[in-house]
Amino acid sequence: MDRLDALFEWLLDGAPGASGAPEVVERLALDARAGGLPLDRIGVFVSTLHPNVFGRGFYWRPDAPLRIATLSVELQRSPGIQSSPIGQVWRTRIELRRRLHDLGPDDYVVLHELAAEQFTDFIALPIVFTSGQVNAITFATRHPGGFTEPQLAALRRLMRPLARVAEIYALRRVATNLLDTYVGHHAGDRILSGRISRGDIETIDAALWFSDLRGFTELTARQTPRETIDMLNELFECQVAAITAAGGEVLKFIGDGLLAIFPIPEPAGTAARCLAALDAVDAAFAALARRNLGATQALHFGVALHVGEVAYGNIGGAERLDFTAIGAAINLAARLEGLTSRLGRALVTSADFAAHVASAGRLTELGSFELKGLQGPQRVFGAASPSAPQ
Repeated sequence: MDRLDALFEWLLDGAPGASGAPEVVERLALDARAGGLPLDRIGVFVSTLHPNVFGRGFYWRPDAPLRIATLSVELQRSPGIQSSPIGQVWRTRIELRRRLHDLGPDDYVVLHELAAEQFTDFIALPIVFTSGQVNAITFATRHPGGFTEPQLAALRRLMRPLARVAEIYALRRVATNLLDTYVGHHAGDRILSGRISRGDIETIDAALWFSDLRGFTELTARQTPRETIDMLNELFECQVAAITAAGGEVLKFIGDGLLAIFPIPEPAGTAARCLAALDAVDAAFAALARRNLGATQALHFGVALHVGEVAYGNIGGAERLDFTAIGAAINLAARLEGLTSRLGRALVTSADFAAHVASAGRLTELGSFELKGLQGPQRVFGAASPSAPQ
């Protein structure tokens, strides 16, 4: 069996041993070259399902490491992509081949750029999934004679098993993207690993974030449903970006409220995770201030921070599960958040949380308060700095 036949069979078997799409692209390139195909440039373009990302591009050359690029939705819609060989393949599902020594003035800009780099031949081939979705791969060579017809036939033959492998990896990525978007990255990893049985939970320690929009009922009474959704998206964007950047994970949006956790992998790391949560609060309020600057309707929200043990996993009915965290610590965080408006404070924390960050000097005691459902007064802390959000 020659090298190209072996590559075909490897792809046909689902690329066993490959750890991901980049490894598939690299082996495709190296084995195809070893099999006699004069490949000097490969580009693979695969779309995905993601709210902000159109797909990924993989770029291979023999003299450089494989480059991976995220393709934004804006880039996919741009004239540069639409007026390109890739755009034409996406629209027509038909291959495009150009010899680069006799290009005309109306040929694609990228082909003229390749010709200037001494490439002699170019072909773009569709990668068609079973769903009908069209992706694309491009090959270019610097060989003086370009690609021969038998070499082009070999590339076309490889597209059949490559399309199936690409679809498998694309579906895995779609599943990961959707889970990351709707349940969070760590929860998504657990679900993909098979932790999907009702009652399948683990107990973890975490710093807890509970926040809520001020005056939500009054605001919605003056707005259309569309305006309310837009408002909530702006509000949550200020918080989500700050939480994820600090290593936290948003578990749930509860109307105008948000529940997030900062998991603590070991007790020695509790102070660090609590400080990370405080940093996220500062970043979220800074983002809110930027949003409110010049806005016709300023928004305000309160945040409560606590630290404790929660049950983290699947809860629900047999046919409809939710992945979330529950426990007394969650209840305390929710009750604390209710104090933010009453005390005129944007941030309040529990005594347990404050104890772990006492050395940082960022919190001050506000007093003791009765909280519904909890026995005895609870000591409550808030931001110590006058410049901190109040």
